[in-house]
Amino acid sequence: MRLLHTSDWHLGRSFHRESLHEAQRAFLDHLVAVVRTHGVEAVLVAGDVYDRALPGLDAVTLFDEVLHRLADLGVPTVFISGNHDSARRLGVGAGLIQRAGIHLRTDPDGCGTPVLLADQHGPVAVYGLPYLEPALVRERFGLARGGHATVLGAAMDQVRADLAARPAGTRAVVLAHAFVTGGAPSDSERDIAVGGVASVPAGVFDGVHYAALGHLHGAQTLAPHLRYSGSPLAYSFSEARQRKTMWLVDLAADGEVSAERIDCPVPRPLACLRGRLAELLEEPGYAEHEQSWVQVTLTDPGRPSEPMERLRRRFPHTLQLLFEPAEQPAEAPVSYAARVRGRAELEVAESFVRHVRPGVELAPGERSLLRAGFEQVRLDQHDRAELPR
Repeated sequence: MRLLHTSDWHLGRSFHRESLHEAQRAFLDHLVAVVRTHGVEAVLVAGDVYDRALPGLDAVTLFDEVLHRLADLGVPTVFISGNHDSARRLGVGAGLIQRAGIHLRTDPDGCGTPVLLADQHGPVAVYGLPYLEPALVRERFGLARGGHATVLGAAMDQVRADLAARPAGTRAVVLAHAFVTGGAPSDSERDIAVGGVASVPAGVFDGVHYAALGHLHGAQTLAPHLRYSGSPLAYSFSEARQRKTMWLVDLAADGEVSAERIDCPVPRPLACLRGRLAELLEEPGYAEHEQSWVQVTLTDPGRPSEPMERLRRRFPHTLQLLFEPAEQPAEAPVSYAARVRGRAELEVAESFVRHVRPGVELAPGERSLLRAGFEQVRLDQHDRAELPR
């Protein structure tokens, strides 16, 4: 069976205030063309369809249009909700939409109920595991405690139990939205550490033939049967060197997997330039970046006058300007943003407590209170997103 694995569309997202609406439309056009021309038999979308729980009308329109186009092709498509999506909103009308071959898997109670497909070699069971926020699903899985690894493990236990009751030779595919140990993150993914340890071991997915993963924005292979497709577009300058693709996956009769990458359209290349302003404005070697989306880090010892305006005369699509003087005083202060960049929310809070209580480490109970506080904020945000408007 030939599968097309994609994820992390983030419909409605912008790039440093630059609209990506037309770029996202071009990607969806490309996806439909790939389905049509490459003999794809099922499409797998592993979460973060939207960029936020309350998507704008333009984003919803794009999603509605691609649903109709996929349904018209008669190719089954399985979506799961990601941590950016509102599961309840994305799942509205799932029962009715399923009649058109579009399967929206957003309910944790359905983890052990597959979408059943078949080819000339027999049945293929596709299990959609939506993003599982530990605090919201523990009770539903009969768990008193535990983080991401625990709840995802419980969901996979349901998958394996259902698979064991199916005819011998049934091939199993799982969609999941999670941070699997060994994956390489980017700056544009939302932290999911609160509620327990963020990463889950790859062994959680033992017993299935292919796991189509979402959440990390760089395409990567953790094992032949365990892959991230990555996002189809770059959503941060940390992704400047990433090749944006989808996986075209062939699932053999015995469950063996082979896969190739299908490139996605690039609306505009990304460039991260570093140096003194005069050098950037005059160096001929930078000509290739004049039509790129550009991030500039200036290393001048003093801040030049009107740097953004001057840069945009040569690089009109300069979107981000940073300052890191190459000749800093020995005791130059480090900005708060630089100190916390790339750190999880809970880690930042723990560092603050240590700062105001020098020499006193956090007690286990204090760390638990901080974690509970962040978890409650996350739950409150989830509840607000799910309220009818």
